[in-house]
Amino acid sequence: MLDVRRLRLLRELARRGTIAAVAEALTFSPSAVSQQLNVLEREAGLPLLERTGRGVRLTPAGQNLVRHAEAVLERLEQADADLAEARGGLAGALRIGAFPTATRAIVPAALITLARRHPGLEPMVSETDPAAVAHALRAGDLDVALVHEYDFVPAEPEPGLATEPLYGEAMYLAAPAEAPDPSETRPAEAPDPSGGSDQGAVLRTHARAPWITATPGTLCHAMTVRACQAAGFTPRVRHQVDEFATVLALVAAGQGVAVVPQLGVTGPADPAVRLTRLLMERRTNLAFRSGAGAHPAVAAFGAALRAVVPPDLVGSRAGT
Repeated sequence: MLDVRRLRLLRELARRGTIAAVAEALTFSPSAVSQQLNVLEREAGLPLLERTGRGVRLTPAGQNLVRHAEAVLERLEQADADLAEARGGLAGALRIGAFPTATRAIVPAALITLARRHPGLEPMVSETDPAAVAHALRAGDLDVALVHEYDFVPAEPEPGLATEPLYGEAMYLAAPAEAPDPSETRPAEAPDPSGGSDQGAVLRTHARAPWITATPGTLCHAMTVRACQAAGFTPRVRHQVDEFATVLALVAAGQGVAVVPQLGVTGPADPAVRLTRLLMERRTNLAFRSGAGAHPAVAAFGAALRAVVPPDLVGSRAGT
């Protein structure tokens, strides 16, 4: 009989590529991971891994077993959801991942709603960049998470995970008030009924300016770089900052321009910063392991989020 815990290790190896990466993610030693995979090979009765120098790769049999493992693990999540539903009365820890702007602007109100509806639940929030969510969910470090994607950085399908849409946000070009105004540097045109501007023209107005982006490796950094490249130039990055309030403070200080989402613009308007609406959107989804969407705790958190999504968010899907 194949052991489910060892199937998880094989799946993680298929996703992460090396035994060392699997060991680090799951807090095992590399030798322990190797030993468990060797046992799984004996259980399977044929080779699942091929040694390639210092690394390993899955054999066709190993790849096929990973596909079965995905199905088995999804059914186990469904079984856990059914058992939780049968027990009734939600209680215990719910490990939540969220990116900083959602943690500040959406999650606190959702936790108030969740506590009122299900006082036995113990939500535990960890700020997690969306790029790291898939591994954290599959490893069991998180139960549910908020993730985002941009028009220029669409989310890739993640085996073993599922998502549900929550809301969308407008995107803005933030520039110092004294910087060139895009509306004064391009021919007059009919106004966009959505309230947006000619995105390429807006960005090209600041092609020679220093730019403020998020740190490399994040979706926010990739979004800014790709949007600028689509407009015909590569941004000259001066500062790399992940917190949007700090980004706007740097813009106000004349340190550069930046692309920021609607929820990143907080507090009263700063007269030192001019915001120009772009045609881009940032979309936020709820992510969880495949089969776990029906788990009462996951569903309860999703319902609490939808109850508190600000109605002025563009493309809001809180009611769907």
